[in-house]
Amino acid sequence: MFDTVIKGGHVVDGTGASGGTADIGVRDGVIVEIGAIAGPARRVIDADGALVTPGWVDAHTHYDGQVTWDDKLEGSAANGVTTVVMGNCGVGFAPVPPGGAKSLIDLMEGVEDIPGTALFEGMPWGEWETFPEYLEFLDRRSWSMDVSGQIAHGALRFYVMGERAILKEGATEDDAARMAMIAEQAVRAGAVGFSTSRIIGHKSMSGYSVPGTYAPEQELAAIARGMKAGGGAVLQAIPANSIGQIDGMEPEHATLLSEIELFARLSRTNGLPVVFSTFQINDAPTLWRDVLAAVSLENGRGARLAPMVAPRAGTVLTTLKGYHHFMRRPTYMRLAGLPLDRLVRELHRNEVKAAILAERDTPHPQPGAMENLLPGLFRQALPLTFRMTDPLDYEPTLDQSLAALAQRASRDPIEYLYDFLLEDDGAAVGIFLGANYIDGNLDACREMLLDPNTVTGLSDAGAHVNFICDMTIPTFNLTHWVRDRSRGERLPIELMVAKCTSTPARLFGLTDRGSLRVGQRADINVIDLENLKIEVPTMHHDLPAGGSRFLQPSTGYLATLVNGVQTRERDTDTGARPGRVARPVHQTVFA
Repeated sequence: MFDTVIKGGHVVDGTGASGGTADIGVRDGVIVEIGAIAGPARRVIDADGALVTPGWVDAHTHYDGQVTWDDKLEGSAANGVTTVVMGNCGVGFAPVPPGGAKSLIDLMEGVEDIPGTALFEGMPWGEWETFPEYLEFLDRRSWSMDVSGQIAHGALRFYVMGERAILKEGATEDDAARMAMIAEQAVRAGAVGFSTSRIIGHKSMSGYSVPGTYAPEQELAAIARGMKAGGGAVLQAIPANSIGQIDGMEPEHATLLSEIELFARLSRTNGLPVVFSTFQINDAPTLWRDVLAAVSLENGRGARLAPMVAPRAGTVLTTLKGYHHFMRRPTYMRLAGLPLDRLVRELHRNEVKAAILAERDTPHPQPGAMENLLPGLFRQALPLTFRMTDPLDYEPTLDQSLAALAQRASRDPIEYLYDFLLEDDGAAVGIFLGANYIDGNLDACREMLLDPNTVTGLSDAGAHVNFICDMTIPTFNLTHWVRDRSRGERLPIELMVAKCTSTPARLFGLTDRGSLRVGQRADINVIDLENLKIEVPTMHHDLPAGGSRFLQPSTGYLATLVNGVQTRERDTDTGARPGRVARPVHQTVFA
């Protein structure tokens, strides 16, 4: 007797092999048979005409706080994700000394735009101190998917060095030795990686860069040795200069290619995989090709480097009740607390509009707040800012931008932006397509995805909750690259499925999942590919303390199974919570 049989679907198994029609039999959370199955089952899922894939493995999510209060993780669950990796970008919540929550929240809120009030009120501070204790706390919870954690450089540095953690100077020899020991303990307890951020633009609300931004090689090497001693894990990094030079900030402290050389040395010496974010950037639009070439060269010399790439442009959303260009204008700030309908009426008044357009921004009192960065960005970004329409278009032509529309209407672009934000009764959403869209198309993304060393990701599903909504990246891999792209070549379904299943699963040591093979975990999606659709993002006020966030579900997921248990049925949560803490099932040290 099978627990579940999925009948007659087109199976793309995540290995990169060609797909074909087959049944899949599941028992006790494991795939036990693939082929033509005649035996009885407690549940039969009719997949005739549907696509059957492994569940998506999303390796960059920042759910570190949310998993302590939310068991649904709707943004990812509604996009077919069955395993998430958190603790990215050098920010996390363990280890944390008694009384240390404020510093870690200040850091997370500044870097990842997760409301500090939600983190203060939603998280059960005091339930853990060390990273193993954090995982033990999570072991007592369950979710709609598996979660896995990395120990973050920022938290580690604060725990060991206290307030010295934010200084540019490197750790002392004793500091480094203690960080190495703690990293070893974290890996032994089940951490899938260690993360660090090395870009100047990642700042706390108080205005300092993530602890570890300026860490010298000796410090990182000590931590890597600790990870190796613990059995091995991924070193995840945001390299210096990976997003280019940000206006108004000090110069980056290293070149991107020198960072690749550093990562290669750490990888070869300690036998650890290193995954790092890679984009096409405005400062150097072809540098990403040099990065991929350098990775190929270093991997040929014995390193294991894996650039993590996004399948679409880096997106920033602007809307009246979220972040926008006028949010720090004094007249707007006096009106901002009004209900949306009253706010829109006030903003339509000619005298109010004239005042806001004439005013200068009032700086937010916390220097690292996004309100100090984003208003200026929205002005500069108008040539690459577009209306979000239904159906969504993530590869529009440049003549559809708000700047281009304003020019054709012979209007001032900032005034045009003001009026745009009032459209749809104040619900209009604009999308700035930044990194990866320098050429006005996604050809760079396609080339990155085709590179054999890359892994797809960077959804930030639990982060940047009021101005980025990329939780649909796993779905976009299918809707755009496999099915819909019209402005260039598409990509094979077998490649795109592998890039977000077996590839990240193997990278992070989660080799019990990521492919549809006998003996693997039954983490499975059944998808109506023909009708699969990414919905327009909407703002919700459902975080602790009433915090707001964008959510963007997709429709067309007929069924999702996690460890053999059905968690979604026709885009609806079933209430089942089979998800647990995922730990590496083998050491990730390589020879």
